Amino acid sequence: MKAALAFTFAAAAFGQELLIRNVNIHPVTAPAVANTSLLIRDGRIAEISPKIRVPKTVKALDAQGAHLYPGMIDSATNLGMNEISSVREASDISEIGDFNPQLRTLVAVNPASEHIPVARANGLTAAITIPSGGIIAGQAGLMHLDGWTWEEMEVTRSAAMHLRFPVLRATQGLLRGAAPGAPVTFAEMQRAHQEQLDKLRLFFENARRYQKSKAAAGPGFRVDLKFEAMLPVLDGKLAVLINAAREREIREALDFAQREGIKVILSGVREPGTQIARIKSMGVAVIVGETLALPLEEDDAYDSPFTMPAELHKAGILFAFATYNTSMVRNLPYHAAACVPFGLPPEEALKAVTINPAKIWGVADRTGSIETGKWADLILTDGDPLETRTQIKHMWIRGREISLESKHTRLYQKYLARP
Repeated sequence: MKAALAFTFAAAAFGQELLIRNVNIHPVTAPAVANTSLLIRDGRIAEISPKIRVPKTVKALDAQGAHLYPGMIDSATNLGMNEISSVREASDISEIGDFNPQLRTLVAVNPASEHIPVARANGLTAAITIPSGGIIAGQAGLMHLDGWTWEEMEVTRSAAMHLRFPVLRATQGLLRGAAPGAPVTFAEMQRAHQEQLDKLRLFFENARRYQKSKAAAGPGFRVDLKFEAMLPVLDGKLAVLINAAREREIREALDFAQREGIKVILSGVREPGTQIARIKSMGVAVIVGETLALPLEEDDAYDSPFTMPAELHKAGILFAFATYNTSMVRNLPYHAAACVPFGLPPEEALKAVTINPAKIWGVADRTGSIETGKWADLILTDGDPLETRTQIKHMWIRGREISLESKHTRLYQKYLARP
């Protein structure tokens, strides 16, 4: 049955051609091209030219001067894993235990989630879905937002290992076994923080011992799934996505990455402070923290969430935007747009939701911009997709036209037709 579904999905995209005429193309990686045409063949962009010759049997769409952009990518979500937060059975974003590197989020994705069509309706064609819980939560996956099964949605099954780096915070949750509301001293917080750091270092140390033992062992070696999942990390083939919002957390995370010799991507960055230069020198990519949010501290500048991406851009750091959400993933373009009045060039804001995440997740050769040979992950709009007034008119994922209907549009039509 699964094979039949996969064949049906593939047949819908591959073996078909579509010509989009009279369209303004915004490649993102090159200047915009006005009044031209684009040919989609076998799920990919086959040709871009003002005059494309095709047989009359090829389906054509007259865009009538509309705008064609690459589909947007959200670099950190819980899409497909968290349907109703208040219902435990509808949420599958975490597992028990501190170390679960062998777990993959994509296998837990529900392709029928109502949140996925809502995200698509605002221009998103792909997203990273991340696990939560513990210290090493598991492997984040990159998926297209269309498909009957998670296998069909899969772009990269293991895009990064998600590490929730231990943070020193004045929070009761850090101290296990403490009574609710009990006062916590700074010394107790430091001790709990250090215990978590020691656990993390010991886990990496044990993973390296496993790596050496496996290399030296012969037939009959007993495989440990947790340590086996860490081998690509230790070999530098799989990046580690580390949550670090503040300057101190970022410094500790970068220290850890250098000590362990691992490739790292920083996530949720809000206040990098003096660490910006170090992030640049280490060649670390950044997933910006939520911009449509209040500052972290009450005495921070009111515009600190909006100005930080411009600082990253000026420093030459590769960065992307994310929503860290499920129901509000549709707001991704506005996280980027909110930073434009505060120094981020509009073209860089658009790159940070298209080609930049494609580069960070290692798929820039397949998606993220409008170029010949890449997947036809496209949106046709009546304006700038970062503007709230802009409407998405058509969407294609791997060359297959996608319905823009969602629960929101169905409810709108229902109540619009109310007597």
